[in-house]
Amino acid sequence: MSSVTEHTCCSDCQEFVSDDGDKCLQSNKERAKFISHTKGPHIFFDKLFHRRDTPNSNVLSSYEEATLESIRNWETTKGKRAVLCGVAYNKQKYKLKGTNYDVINMRELLGSQFCFPSSSIHILIEMDSHPHPTKRNIQEALKWLVKDNQPGDSLVFYFSGHGLRKPDFFEDELDGFNETICPVDFRTAGMITDNDINDTIVRPLKNGVKLHAIIDSCHSGTILDLQDVYSTKKKLWLDNSSPSGVYKGTSGGHAISISACEDNQLAADTSAFSDCGKQMEGAMTYTFKKALMEKPRVSYAGLLASMHKDILTAKEKGFSLRGLFHRQRLQEPVLSSSKVFDVNEPFVL
Repeated sequence: MSSVTEHTCCSDCQEFVSDDGDKCLQSNKERAKFISHTKGPHIFFDKLFHRRDTPNSNVLSSYEEATLESIRNWETTKGKRAVLCGVAYNKQKYKLKGTNYDVINMRELLGSQFCFPSSSIHILIEMDSHPHPTKRNIQEALKWLVKDNQPGDSLVFYFSGHGLRKPDFFEDELDGFNETICPVDFRTAGMITDNDINDTIVRPLKNGVKLHAIIDSCHSGTILDLQDVYSTKKKLWLDNSSPSGVYKGTSGGHAISISACEDNQLAADTSAFSDCGKQMEGAMTYTFKKALMEKPRVSYAGLLASMHKDILTAKEKGFSLRGLFHRQRLQEPVLSSSKVFDVNEPFVL
């Protein structure tokens, strides 16, 4: 029997999933074996991961042009600013029910707990009163987030929606996969990869600037491609540097990511925390907010521990997994950083 793990690809989300649900392709050699088993590999992967735009998809409507222009004209406030994205995928079969609620919770948390001015918090959701979370809009909003960043700035990027992964053939990822987030139009416009996110909001960070990314999606563990990942089991930082040697750090600032789960895990929506048992919300977002509300000066380590404990509780009540392959594996929140720091420091935005 071949030692190569069999992989399948979802026709909707284009995610590769191993039969055992956990193992990734561990090396370039193993990936090469997998490619050799496919028919017409170049055509195969082109179809899988390089969505061709539908006719006229590059031609923006007047409304889309106006929306992009309004994002470009957002005021670049000093100090604290945030971009919050919630993607529900309305009218699509992989619709999520709790993402708008997640964004509302995050906006309230930033305002009440961390004194972010309402004018410095910009929201992208599928409502006419806000820019929609299309690929172009998210990319433009992320550019705004780090534009003219200065020492003392505290920046936040929050995303609630689907996350996927696709094979990396450039020796850029330790596990052989690029992690992605899915805009509302990802089937035609494509996904936003960890490389894209790193280039846009990590590399430009100047000395004295701190960025926190809070990502509530599947496969989000290293979604910012940061070089250090904290192991809660070993109580130490692990090296996540790119095997290719490409620099993925900042321009002197500090980037921190808190993700819903490890790269090979699925995140969950759940109503387990709702008083009425009906309101769906991201398990990661709820437990994140709960930990900070109960103990405002909680440390990074304490935050992870509290989230893990509450997710275990919710697991017993029932999860609705965000992935299209419903593998029952408990999500583990992940902390990553552009540099090693003391996780016993208080979490502050």
